[in-house]
Amino acid sequence: MKFGVIVFPGSNCDHDAYHVIGQVAHQPVTFLWHESHDLENCDVIVVPGGFAYGDYLRTGAIAKFSPVMEAVKAFADGGGLVLGICNGFQILCEAGLLPGALMRNAGLKYVCKFVHIRVENTDTPFTAACRAGEVLRIPIGHMEGNYFCDAATHAQLVRERRIVFRYVTPSGEPTADANPNGSLDNIAGVCSAGRNVLGMMPHPERASEAQLGGRDGFHIFESLVGALTRA
Repeated sequence: MKFGVIVFPGSNCDHDAYHVIGQVAHQPVTFLWHESHDLENCDVIVVPGGFAYGDYLRTGAIAKFSPVMEAVKAFADGGGLVLGICNGFQILCEAGLLPGALMRNAGLKYVCKFVHIRVENTDTPFTAACRAGEVLRIPIGHMEGNYFCDAATHAQLVRERRIVFRYVTPSGEPTADANPNGSLDNIAGVCSAGRNVLGMMPHPERASEAQLGGRDGFHIFESLVGALTRA
């Protein structure tokens, strides 16, 4: 198995993801440059956090036109596994690989802190190593993390069990106070209809080692390794 981490001008969490995959999960990993159409036979593509193309226009609005994203779309359409983290989530929504949009935080301020998210669905390659209802403590760091979609899309996400993570209290309650950015229905992550594309605002790569304050985020990478092993 092989992971690929995309590098855009402005990516700043690419090396974090690369480190966790290579040094913590002990899996082959390579960087993929934004101008390339070649995904180098990777089995999982990670679209990392940061400020792709400086977040000009809107977050992810320019990145979706990059050559590598054309290859990622084809890869995802064929069932390939794609994980978008923070800015990566924004890019996947702009590119049409996931529904909805990430808007400015309700408080109009950048938010950087640990939050708690509840695992709503373990029937994905990204959460199979988790327990249904498990509460993970993972940090966020964003200005545009306020997830929104129209009522019909939200109803579809609920019906198809595609809401993968919700912001909650430490005890697992999805309250308004536990919602750090105003996201609709406390949504912190959603997946595609085929369950092979996941976007999440919290940063699992920043919570994959005890030295960083916890390893809850490693469950995401552990799940992916397990999914590839079983494939």
